[in-house]
Amino acid sequence: MTIHPDALRLAIDEFWDREILPTLIDYIKIPNLSVAFDPDWQANGHMERVRRLAVDWLHAHSIPGWTLHDLSIPGRTPLLLLDIPGDLDKTVLIYGHLDKQPEMEGWHDGFGPWTPVLKDDKLYGRGGADDGYALFAAVAALKALEGRKRPRIAILIEFSEESGSPDLPPYLERYAHLIGKPELVIALDSGAGDYERLWSTTSLRGLVSCIVDVKVLTESAHSGIASGIVPSSMRIMRQLLDRLEDAATGDIRLPELKAEIPVQRREQAKAAAILGGGLLESFSAVPTLRPVSDDPAELLLNSTWRPTLSVVGQGGMPPLQSAGNVLRAHTAFKLSFRLPPTVDSLKAQDVIRRVLTAEPPYGAEISVEFEQAGTGWDAPALAPWLERATSEASQTFYGHDAAYLGLGGSIPFMGMLGEQFPEAQFLITGVLGPKSNAHGPNEFLHIPYAKKLTACVAYILARYSELAG
Repeated sequence: MTIHPDALRLAIDEFWDREILPTLIDYIKIPNLSVAFDPDWQANGHMERVRRLAVDWLHAHSIPGWTLHDLSIPGRTPLLLLDIPGDLDKTVLIYGHLDKQPEMEGWHDGFGPWTPVLKDDKLYGRGGADDGYALFAAVAALKALEGRKRPRIAILIEFSEESGSPDLPPYLERYAHLIGKPELVIALDSGAGDYERLWSTTSLRGLVSCIVDVKVLTESAHSGIASGIVPSSMRIMRQLLDRLEDAATGDIRLPELKAEIPVQRREQAKAAAILGGGLLESFSAVPTLRPVSDDPAELLLNSTWRPTLSVVGQGGMPPLQSAGNVLRAHTAFKLSFRLPPTVDSLKAQDVIRRVLTAEPPYGAEISVEFEQAGTGWDAPALAPWLERATSEASQTFYGHDAAYLGLGGSIPFMGMLGEQFPEAQFLITGVLGPKSNAHGPNEFLHIPYAKKLTACVAYILARYSELAG
């Protein structure tokens, strides 16, 4: 059957306005923090509210012949798996998640993580773009294709992605027979360089996070009396950070955390030219800030294939308004390492622990507690049929050709699937474009872009039977 783009776009736009946006507004209101940020998630009940919202919505928008597997394993976050039969003996797996990052400070007046606000074609609030929309957009794409030949579709929605997907492996092992063997994986949890085309992610960095605690006293002391005698825990912490990172350049000092950048990925980094050198402008930078390099391609490689360190939290420090003249007993930092896609995260943990705990300055007590860890992912070579379908979809609905680049973030599920299904093709995409600010304040979903992305997914699924069937 001939694909009519205008009719497809109209059907999806109407479905978004009528059925998806009101549901996303309700979803944003629920503080469904991921398990790493809400250890009492079962007692608090927010995850159950989101699961119920999703299940009720799915039953209200069922697809002929589908089966909804509402799965649970004791002590684990839930998992939703939709099985929609198709006309081809092939399986496409579509992925998303419904857990959220913490609130963060700095939201605009009248905005907030659990306060949905529609403004200028954007829906503000935590989790709408990262990536609560994914389930609903996937269903919208399939409903727009009703009556059209397409492959079997499995939609997998997890609830622990923002914690590194610790609960996903048991489900993949127990319910592998329900998932099958996908020939194509579409993930809707990634980023976009701009809002002018369909972007496909070619690699994802890995992640290691840990809490480093430097203790010098069993109780804090008067700074005027103790300083000069007792070494400052902050000074020791600075020395430990210097073991990890060159403070002047940000270059990671540990060779085990680095990887050779493939030639193809260096070539794809030239996609920075599409963005007009505006990589820094995609963030809410202060007016005087300069990027770490004047070469846009190097900036992309920095954020996709080179290791970086961010201090994302601290302990042992009182807030400014209650800070007295005290030499504090300890300083704790939460460190977040982003790793090149091909670096093993568990081996990286071992190196980081060894470097931080070796020969403690002044004999201070140093502890390192690891939290999240996930190895990155590097996409297999793109099949000609998928490259063609992606290009056609982008031209049809955005008016520009598709673009490809790595992403600095992590989707642990992709690494798991890459190992389990090495012959599968991947379309890793999403709505996290400039200033959408996932994980930070003022996160927003760019609604027109999300609608077009949904249409692109529908188009690629429709073309699958013609190009790859």
